[in-house]
Amino acid sequence: MTPAIDAHVRLDTHPTHPSAVQAHLTGTQARVASMALEAAGWSAAATGVLVLARIDHEEPYWAADAAQHLTAAGITVEITPRLQEAIDEEWTWPNYPMTWCTRSEIREVSNQAQKIHDDIRNGHLLIHAHAHDGHTTVAVGTYLHPGGKSVYLHGEDHLRQVADTFDSPAEALVAFEKVHAAEMRPGPAPLTDTERAAIAARSVFDATTAKPEPPRREPEAVPVYLADAGDHDALLDSFLDTHGEFEKWRTWSDETTHAIHESQTLRIERVHETQARETAWTVAAYETPVSDRMWHLTATDATPAPVLLNLLNHLADGDGWDTVIGVPVGEKTVTTATQPLTEAGWKHTLTGHGIRWTSPDGQASVRFDPLTAQAPQNPATWTIWAGPGPDRPTWAITASSHTPSSLLADLSESLAHETGTRQPRPGREHRTRLAASAPAIPAVTSDRPASRSR
Repeated sequence: MTPAIDAHVRLDTHPTHPSAVQAHLTGTQARVASMALEAAGWSAAATGVLVLARIDHEEPYWAADAAQHLTAAGITVEITPRLQEAIDEEWTWPNYPMTWCTRSEIREVSNQAQKIHDDIRNGHLLIHAHAHDGHTTVAVGTYLHPGGKSVYLHGEDHLRQVADTFDSPAEALVAFEKVHAAEMRPGPAPLTDTERAAIAARSVFDATTAKPEPPRREPEAVPVYLADAGDHDALLDSFLDTHGEFEKWRTWSDETTHAIHESQTLRIERVHETQARETAWTVAAYETPVSDRMWHLTATDATPAPVLLNLLNHLADGDGWDTVIGVPVGEKTVTTATQPLTEAGWKHTLTGHGIRWTSPDGQASVRFDPLTAQAPQNPATWTIWAGPGPDRPTWAITASSHTPSSLLADLSESLAHETGTRQPRPGREHRTRLAASAPAIPAVTSDRPASRSR
Protein backbone atom coordinates (compact mmCIF):
# COMPACT_ATOMS: atom_id res chain seq x y z
CA MET A 1 0.00 0.00 0.00
CA THR A 2 1.34 3.42 -0.99
CA PRO A 3 2.00 5.54 2.13
CA ALA A 4 -0.16 8.66 2.35
CA ILE A 5 1.47 12.03 1.72
CA ASP A 6 0.25 15.08 3.62
CA ALA A 7 -0.73 17.01 0.52
CA HIS A 8 -4.14 17.93 -0.86
CA VAL A 9 -4.65 19.02 -4.47
CA ARG A 10 -7.88 20.67 -5.53
CA LEU A 11 -8.32 20.78 -9.31
CA ASP A 12 -10.73 23.28 -10.82
CA THR A 13 -11.44 25.11 -14.05
CA HIS A 14 -9.61 28.36 -14.65
CA PRO A 15 -11.47 31.60 -13.78
CA THR A 16 -10.73 33.33 -17.11
CA HIS A 17 -9.30 30.85 -19.63
CA PRO A 18 -11.85 28.61 -21.42
CA SER A 19 -9.92 25.35 -21.04
CA ALA A 20 -7.05 25.92 -18.57
CA VAL A 21 -7.04 24.19 -15.19
CA GLN A 22 -5.89 25.46 -11.81
CA ALA A 23 -4.54 23.40 -8.91
CA HIS A 24 -4.63 24.62 -5.30
CA LEU A 25 -2.16 22.83 -3.03
CA THR A 26 -2.28 22.53 0.76
CA GLY A 27 -0.64 20.34 3.39
CA THR A 28 2.78 20.08 4.99
CA GLN A 29 4.07 18.07 2.01
CA ALA A 30 2.42 20.16 -0.69
CA ARG A 31 5.84 20.65 -2.27
CA VAL A 32 5.83 16.98 -3.30
CA ALA A 33 2.65 17.50 -5.29
CA SER A 34 3.98 20.76 -6.71
CA MET A 35 7.12 19.09 -8.06
CA ALA A 36 5.07 16.31 -9.64
CA LEU A 37 2.77 18.78 -11.39
CA GLU A 38 5.61 21.01 -12.58
CA ALA A 39 7.31 17.96 -14.08
CA ALA A 40 4.07 17.35 -16.01
CA GLY A 41 4.03 20.85 -17.51
CA TRP A 42 2.10 22.81 -14.89
CA SER A 43 3.34 26.31 -14.05
CA ALA A 44 3.55 27.89 -10.60
CA ALA A 45 1.24 30.92 -10.69
CA ALA A 46 1.28 31.91 -7.02
CA THR A 47 1.98 30.46 -3.60
CA GLY A 48 0.17 27.12 -3.52
CA VAL A 49 -1.36 27.63 -6.97
CA LEU A 50 -0.34 25.98 -10.25
CA VAL A 51 -1.90 26.39 -13.68
CA LEU A 52 -2.04 24.10 -16.68
CA ALA A 53 -2.49 26.27 -19.77
CA ARG A 54 -1.79 24.55 -23.09
CA ILE A 55 -2.01 25.53 -26.76
CA ASP A 56 -4.06 22.43 -27.68
CA HIS A 57 -7.00 23.01 -25.26
CA GLU A 58 -6.54 19.51 -23.85
CA GLU A 59 -6.04 20.71 -20.26
CA PRO A 60 -9.01 18.77 -18.76
CA TYR A 61 -7.69 15.50 -20.21
CA TRP A 62 -4.18 16.06 -18.86
CA ALA A 63 -5.55 17.27 -15.53
CA ALA A 64 -7.36 13.94 -15.15
CA ASP A 65 -4.13 12.16 -16.09
CA ALA A 66 -2.25 14.15 -13.42
CA ALA A 67 -4.92 13.32 -10.84
CA GLN A 68 -4.43 9.60 -11.47
CA HIS A 69 -0.66 9.84 -11.02
CA LEU A 70 -0.97 11.95 -7.85
CA THR A 71 -3.50 9.56 -6.34
CA ALA A 72 -1.25 6.60 -7.12
CA ALA A 73 1.56 8.40 -5.28
CA GLY A 74 -0.55 8.75 -2.13
CA ILE A 75 -1.65 12.37 -2.60
CA THR A 76 -5.27 13.34 -2.01
CA VAL A 77 -6.88 14.86 -5.11
CA GLU A 78 -10.22 16.63 -5.36
CA ILE A 79 -11.79 17.42 -8.74
CA THR A 80 -14.56 19.99 -8.76
CA PRO A 81 -17.84 19.08 -10.51
CA ARG A 82 -17.37 21.67 -13.26
CA LEU A 83 -13.90 20.37 -14.08
CA GLN A 84 -15.21 16.80 -14.05
CA GLU A 85 -17.85 17.90 -16.55
CA ALA A 86 -15.12 19.30 -18.81
CA ILE A 87 -13.13 16.06 -18.47
CA ASP A 88 -16.15 13.98 -19.49
CA GLU A 89 -17.06 16.21 -22.44
CA GLU A 90 -16.64 14.67 -25.90
CA TRP A 91 -15.34 17.17 -28.44
CA THR A 92 -13.09 17.43 -31.48
CA TRP A 93 -11.52 20.13 -33.64
CA PRO A 94 -13.73 21.47 -36.44
CA ASN A 95 -12.21 21.17 -39.91
CA TYR A 96 -9.28 19.17 -38.59
CA PRO A 97 -6.90 18.76 -41.57
CA MET A 98 -5.83 15.19 -40.76
CA THR A 99 -9.26 13.65 -41.17
CA TRP A 100 -7.94 10.10 -40.91
CA CYS A 101 -6.81 10.52 -37.27
CA THR A 102 -8.81 9.09 -34.40
CA ARG A 103 -9.52 11.21 -31.32
CA SER A 104 -6.59 9.67 -29.43
CA GLU A 105 -4.30 10.18 -32.44
CA ILE A 106 -5.38 13.84 -32.65
CA ARG A 107 -4.51 14.21 -28.99
CA GLU A 108 -1.07 12.68 -29.61
CA VAL A 109 -0.39 15.09 -32.50
CA SER A 110 -1.47 17.98 -30.29
CA ASN A 111 0.76 16.79 -27.46
CA GLN A 112 3.79 16.76 -29.78
CA ALA A 113 2.92 20.33 -30.79
CA GLN A 114 2.68 21.24 -27.11
CA LYS A 115 6.16 19.84 -26.49
CA ILE A 116 7.56 21.98 -29.31
CA HIS A 117 5.82 25.02 -27.81
CA ASP A 118 7.21 24.25 -24.34
CA ASP A 119 10.73 23.74 -25.71
CA ILE A 120 10.60 27.18 -27.33
CA ARG A 121 9.09 28.82 -24.25
CA ASN A 122 11.64 27.24 -21.91
CA GLY A 123 14.62 28.15 -24.10
CA HIS A 124 15.46 24.61 -25.17
CA LEU A 125 14.67 25.24 -28.84
CA LEU A 126 16.17 28.37 -30.40
CA ILE A 127 14.24 29.73 -33.40
CA HIS A 128 16.56 31.28 -35.97
CA ALA A 129 14.00 32.52 -38.48
CA HIS A 130 10.36 32.25 -39.51
CA ALA A 131 8.21 32.90 -42.56
CA HIS A 132 4.66 32.56 -43.85
CA ASP A 133 4.33 30.11 -46.72
CA GLY A 134 0.95 31.41 -47.86
CA HIS A 135 -1.00 28.97 -45.69
CA THR A 136 0.63 28.87 -42.26
CA THR A 137 3.73 29.80 -40.30
CA VAL A 138 6.98 27.94 -40.85
CA ALA A 139 10.20 28.28 -38.87
CA VAL A 140 13.71 26.92 -38.49
CA GLY A 141 15.48 26.36 -35.18
CA THR A 142 18.01 24.31 -33.25
CA TYR A 143 17.74 22.29 -30.05
CA LEU A 144 20.36 23.58 -27.61
CA HIS A 145 21.08 20.38 -25.71
CA PRO A 146 24.27 18.47 -26.60
CA GLY A 147 23.81 16.77 -29.95
CA GLY A 148 20.64 18.74 -30.60
CA LYS A 149 19.36 18.71 -34.17
CA SER A 150 18.19 21.66 -36.22
CA VAL A 151 14.54 21.40 -37.24
CA TYR A 152 12.14 22.76 -39.82
CA LEU A 153 8.77 23.51 -38.21
CA HIS A 154 5.46 23.69 -40.03
CA GLY A 155 2.17 24.97 -38.64
CA GLU A 156 0.90 26.89 -35.62
CA ASP A 157 -0.38 26.02 -32.16
CA HIS A 158 -1.77 22.46 -31.94
CA LEU A 159 -0.88 21.74 -35.59
CA ARG A 160 2.83 22.60 -35.42
CA GLN A 161 5.05 19.69 -36.41
CA VAL A 162 8.67 18.90 -37.15
CA ALA A 163 8.67 18.59 -40.94
CA ASP A 164 12.41 18.00 -41.40
CA THR A 165 15.67 17.76 -39.44
CA PHE A 166 19.24 18.89 -40.18
CA ASP A 167 22.64 18.13 -38.73
CA SER A 168 23.65 21.78 -38.30
CA PRO A 169 22.09 25.26 -38.04
CA ALA A 170 23.92 26.37 -41.17
CA GLU A 171 22.49 23.52 -43.21
CA ALA A 172 18.99 24.22 -41.87
CA LEU A 173 19.17 27.97 -42.58
CA VAL A 174 20.44 27.45 -46.12
CA ALA A 175 17.59 25.05 -46.87
CA PHE A 176 15.03 27.36 -45.25
CA GLU A 177 16.27 30.42 -47.12
CA LYS A 178 16.20 28.56 -50.43
CA VAL A 179 12.43 28.08 -50.07
CA HIS A 180 11.35 31.15 -48.09
CA ALA A 181 13.90 33.86 -48.95
CA ALA A 182 11.27 36.48 -49.81
CA GLU A 183 9.21 36.05 -46.63
CA MET A 184 12.02 35.04 -44.26
CA ARG A 185 12.27 37.06 -41.02
CA PRO A 186 14.78 36.64 -38.17
CA GLY A 187 13.76 35.12 -34.85
CA PRO A 188 10.50 33.49 -33.79
CA ALA A 189 7.13 34.40 -35.24
CA PRO A 190 4.81 36.74 -33.31
CA LEU A 191 2.75 34.99 -30.66
CA THR A 192 -0.58 33.60 -31.75
CA ASP A 193 -3.81 34.45 -29.94
CA THR A 194 -3.75 30.99 -28.37
CA GLU A 195 -0.20 31.47 -27.06
CA ARG A 196 -1.05 34.88 -25.61
CA ALA A 197 -4.12 33.44 -23.89
CA ALA A 198 -2.00 30.70 -22.30
CA ILE A 199 0.47 33.28 -20.98
CA ALA A 200 -2.38 35.34 -19.55
CA ALA A 201 -3.84 32.27 -17.86
CA ARG A 202 -0.55 31.60 -16.07
CA SER A 203 -0.28 35.19 -14.80
CA VAL A 204 -3.88 35.91 -13.78
CA PHE A 205 -3.19 34.91 -10.18
CA ASP A 206 -0.29 37.33 -9.73
CA ALA A 207 -2.40 40.22 -8.47
CA THR A 208 -4.95 38.23 -6.50
CA THR A 209 -3.12 35.33 -4.91
CA ALA A 210 0.62 35.75 -5.16
CA LYS A 211 2.35 37.52 -2.31
CA PRO A 212 5.81 38.36 -3.57
CA GLU A 213 8.39 39.32 -1.02
CA PRO A 214 9.01 43.05 -0.88
CA PRO A 215 12.28 44.07 -2.49
CA ARG A 216 15.12 44.15 -0.03
CA ARG A 217 16.10 47.73 0.65
CA GLU A 218 19.71 48.72 1.08
CA PRO A 219 20.83 49.99 4.51
CA GLU A 220 20.75 53.77 4.78
CA ALA A 221 23.48 55.99 6.19
CA VAL A 222 22.38 57.78 9.37
CA PRO A 223 23.99 59.67 12.27
CA VAL A 224 25.74 57.15 14.48
CA TYR A 225 23.21 57.56 17.29
CA LEU A 226 20.44 56.33 14.93
CA ALA A 227 22.39 53.32 13.66
CA ASP A 228 21.29 49.72 14.20
CA ALA A 229 22.59 47.87 17.24
CA GLY A 230 24.05 45.10 15.13
CA ASP A 231 25.40 41.92 16.71
CA HIS A 232 26.90 42.83 20.09
CA ASP A 233 28.16 39.31 20.75
CA ALA A 234 30.05 39.25 17.46
CA LEU A 235 31.41 42.71 18.26
CA LEU A 236 32.80 41.51 21.59
CA ASP A 237 34.26 38.35 20.07
CA SER A 238 36.02 40.40 17.40
CA PHE A 239 37.36 42.80 20.03
CA LEU A 240 38.75 39.96 22.14
CA ASP A 241 40.31 38.29 19.08
CA THR A 242 42.30 41.44 18.29
CA HIS A 243 43.18 42.44 21.85
CA GLY A 244 44.99 39.62 23.57
CA GLU A 245 45.49 41.69 26.72
CA PHE A 246 41.86 40.95 27.60
CA GLU A 247 40.91 37.50 28.84
CA LYS A 248 37.45 36.08 28.25
CA TRP A 249 35.45 34.41 31.01
CA ARG A 250 31.95 32.94 30.85
CA THR A 251 29.75 32.42 33.90
CA TRP A 252 28.55 28.94 34.77
CA SER A 253 25.07 29.73 33.41
CA ASP A 254 26.59 30.99 30.13
CA GLU A 255 24.40 34.09 30.37
CA THR A 256 27.27 36.53 30.92
CA THR A 257 30.71 37.06 29.44
CA HIS A 258 33.48 38.90 31.29
CA ALA A 259 36.45 40.47 29.51
CA ILE A 260 39.14 41.22 32.09
CA HIS A 261 42.29 43.21 31.32
CA GLU A 262 45.58 41.55 32.17
CA SER A 263 46.19 44.25 34.81
CA GLN A 264 43.01 43.13 36.59
CA THR A 265 41.99 46.80 36.87
CA LEU A 266 39.47 46.99 34.02
CA ARG A 267 36.52 44.66 33.64
CA ILE A 268 33.91 44.51 30.91
CA GLU A 269 30.71 42.58 31.51
CA ARG A 270 28.40 41.57 28.66
CA VAL A 271 24.99 40.15 29.61
CA HIS A 272 23.47 38.14 26.78
CA GLU A 273 19.79 37.81 25.85
CA THR A 274 18.64 41.14 27.30
CA GLN A 275 15.84 43.38 26.12
CA ALA A 276 16.67 46.42 23.99
CA ARG A 277 16.35 48.92 26.87
CA GLU A 278 17.95 46.73 29.53
CA THR A 279 21.56 47.07 30.62
CA ALA A 280 23.67 44.69 28.56
CA TRP A 281 27.15 46.16 29.14
CA THR A 282 28.94 47.29 32.28
CA VAL A 283 32.48 48.66 32.29
CA ALA A 284 34.25 49.13 35.63
CA ALA A 285 37.73 50.47 36.39
CA TYR A 286 39.77 49.98 39.58
CA GLU A 287 42.91 51.65 40.89
CA THR A 288 44.31 48.24 41.89
CA PRO A 289 42.95 44.69 41.50
CA VAL A 290 41.68 44.78 45.11
CA SER A 291 40.65 48.42 45.49
CA ASP A 292 37.21 49.97 45.30
CA ARG A 293 35.78 50.87 41.94
CA MET A 294 36.93 54.24 40.54
CA TRP A 295 34.23 54.65 37.91
CA HIS A 296 31.81 52.62 35.89
CA LEU A 297 29.68 52.89 32.78
CA THR A 298 26.64 50.98 31.48
CA ALA A 299 25.06 50.59 28.04
CA THR A 300 21.74 49.10 26.98
CA ASP A 301 21.33 46.28 24.49
CA ALA A 302 20.14 48.56 21.66
CA THR A 303 23.22 50.81 21.78
CA PRO A 304 24.46 51.24 18.18
CA ALA A 305 27.39 49.01 17.29
CA PRO A 306 29.65 51.90 16.13
CA VAL A 307 29.21 53.65 19.49
CA LEU A 308 30.18 50.49 21.37
CA LEU A 309 33.12 49.89 19.06
CA ASN A 310 34.38 53.41 19.76
CA LEU A 311 34.09 52.76 23.50
CA LEU A 312 35.92 49.42 23.34
CA ASN A 313 38.70 50.83 21.19
CA HIS A 314 39.23 53.66 23.68
CA LEU A 315 39.48 51.15 26.52
CA ALA A 316 41.99 49.13 24.53
CA ASP A 317 44.36 52.11 24.36
CA GLY A 318 45.66 51.04 27.77
CA ASP A 319 45.63 54.39 29.54
CA GLY A 320 42.15 55.42 28.53
CA TRP A 321 40.50 54.43 31.78
CA ASP A 322 42.82 56.06 34.33
CA THR A 323 41.35 59.02 36.20
CA VAL A 324 41.82 61.19 39.25
CA ILE A 325 39.48 60.38 42.11
CA GLY A 326 38.64 62.37 45.20
CA VAL A 327 38.41 65.60 43.22
CA PRO A 328 34.99 67.13 42.38
CA VAL A 329 34.03 67.22 38.73
CA GLY A 330 34.71 70.76 37.59
CA GLU A 331 33.81 72.97 34.67
CA LYS A 332 37.02 72.07 32.84
CA THR A 333 36.14 68.36 32.90
CA VAL A 334 32.63 69.01 31.60
CA THR A 335 33.92 71.33 28.86
CA THR A 336 36.52 68.79 27.72
CA ALA A 337 33.96 65.98 27.63
CA THR A 338 31.39 67.93 25.61
CA GLN A 339 33.49 70.21 23.41
CA PRO A 340 32.90 68.09 20.24
CA LEU A 341 29.15 68.50 20.76
CA THR A 342 29.40 72.26 21.18
CA GLU A 343 31.56 72.61 18.09
CA ALA A 344 29.10 70.51 16.08
CA GLY A 345 26.20 72.81 16.97
CA TRP A 346 24.42 70.69 19.55
CA LYS A 347 21.96 72.84 21.49
CA HIS A 348 23.10 73.63 25.05
CA THR A 349 20.36 74.13 27.65
CA LEU A 350 19.94 74.17 31.42
CA THR A 351 17.21 71.93 32.80
CA GLY A 352 15.97 70.91 36.20
CA HIS A 353 18.20 67.85 35.95
CA GLY A 354 21.37 69.66 34.93
CA ILE A 355 23.01 70.62 31.65
CA ARG A 356 21.84 69.10 28.40
CA TRP A 357 23.26 69.01 24.87
CA THR A 358 20.78 68.05 22.13
CA SER A 359 21.59 67.08 18.54
CA PRO A 360 20.39 69.42 15.77
CA ASP A 361 17.70 66.93 14.75
CA GLY A 362 16.56 66.54 18.36
CA GLN A 363 16.96 62.76 18.33
CA ALA A 364 19.92 62.37 20.70
CA SER A 365 21.09 64.07 23.89
CA VAL A 366 23.87 64.12 26.47
CA ARG A 367 23.12 65.22 30.02
CA PHE A 368 25.40 66.10 32.93
CA ASP A 369 23.83 66.17 36.40
CA PRO A 370 25.99 68.26 38.78
CA LEU A 371 24.03 67.11 41.83
CA THR A 372 24.77 63.42 41.33
CA ALA A 373 28.37 64.30 40.47
CA GLN A 374 28.96 64.73 44.20
CA ALA A 375 28.37 60.98 44.65
CA PRO A 376 31.28 59.22 42.91
CA GLN A 377 29.47 55.92 42.44
CA ASN A 378 26.18 57.34 41.19
CA PRO A 379 25.74 55.71 37.78
CA ALA A 380 23.77 58.56 36.23
CA THR A 381 26.06 61.58 36.48
CA TRP A 382 26.35 61.37 32.71
CA THR A 383 23.49 60.08 30.55
CA ILE A 384 23.71 59.66 26.79
CA TRP A 385 20.64 58.55 24.89
CA ALA A 386 18.70 58.55 21.64
CA GLY A 387 14.94 58.51 21.38
CA PRO A 388 12.02 60.39 22.93
CA GLY A 389 13.74 61.08 26.26
CA PRO A 390 15.90 59.68 29.06
CA ASP A 391 12.87 57.96 30.60
CA ARG A 392 11.94 56.19 27.33
CA PRO A 393 15.18 55.97 25.34
CA THR A 394 15.78 53.84 22.29
CA TRP A 395 19.19 53.21 23.82
CA ALA A 396 21.17 54.76 26.65
CA ILE A 397 24.62 54.95 28.20
CA THR A 398 25.13 56.07 31.78
CA ALA A 399 28.45 56.93 33.40
CA SER A 400 29.54 57.76 36.93
CA SER A 401 31.13 61.08 37.88
CA HIS A 402 34.79 60.07 37.59
CA THR A 403 34.46 58.47 34.16
CA PRO A 404 37.53 59.79 32.28
CA SER A 405 36.81 62.98 30.35
CA SER A 406 38.90 61.64 27.46
CA LEU A 407 36.56 58.65 27.13
CA LEU A 408 33.50 60.90 27.25
CA ALA A 409 35.09 63.24 24.71
CA ASP A 410 35.65 60.29 22.36
CA LEU A 411 32.00 59.31 22.70
CA SER A 412 30.96 62.93 22.07
CA GLU A 413 33.18 63.07 18.98
CA SER A 414 31.54 59.90 17.68
CA LEU A 415 28.03 61.19 18.32
CA ALA A 416 28.76 64.56 16.72
CA HIS A 417 30.50 63.47 13.54
CA GLU A 418 30.32 59.75 12.80
CA THR A 419 27.70 57.89 10.80
CA GLY A 420 26.41 54.34 10.83
CA THR A 421 23.92 52.27 8.88
CA ARG A 422 20.32 51.40 9.57
CA GLN A 423 17.99 49.03 7.81
CA PRO A 424 15.12 51.16 6.46
CA ARG A 425 11.95 50.80 8.47
CA PRO A 426 8.42 51.03 7.07
CA GLY A 427 7.11 54.54 7.48
CA ARG A 428 4.70 55.09 10.29
CA GLU A 429 1.23 56.34 9.59
CA HIS A 430 0.66 59.81 10.92
CA ARG A 431 -2.98 60.01 11.77
CA THR A 432 -4.72 63.20 12.71
CA ARG A 433 -7.07 62.72 15.58
CA LEU A 434 -10.19 64.73 14.94
CA ALA A 435 -12.20 65.94 17.88
CA ALA A 436 -15.81 64.89 17.79
CA SER A 437 -17.89 67.70 16.46
CA ALA A 438 -20.31 69.10 18.97
CA PRO A 439 -23.89 68.60 17.88
CA ALA A 440 -25.33 71.70 16.35
CA ILE A 441 -27.72 73.55 18.61
CA PRO A 442 -30.88 74.25 16.69
CA ALA A 443 -31.79 77.90 16.58
CA VAL A 444 -35.09 78.61 18.29
CA THR A 445 -36.92 81.55 16.86
CA SER A 446 -40.26 82.97 17.80
CA ASP A 447 -42.23 85.93 16.64
CA ARG A 448 -43.48 86.54 20.18
CA PRO A 449 -42.49 85.53 23.68
CA ALA A 450 -43.77 82.20 24.84
CA SER A 451 -46.68 82.57 27.24
CA ARG A 452 -46.49 81.13 30.74
CA SER A 453 -49.12 78.98 32.27
CA ARG A 454 -50.29 79.93 35.70
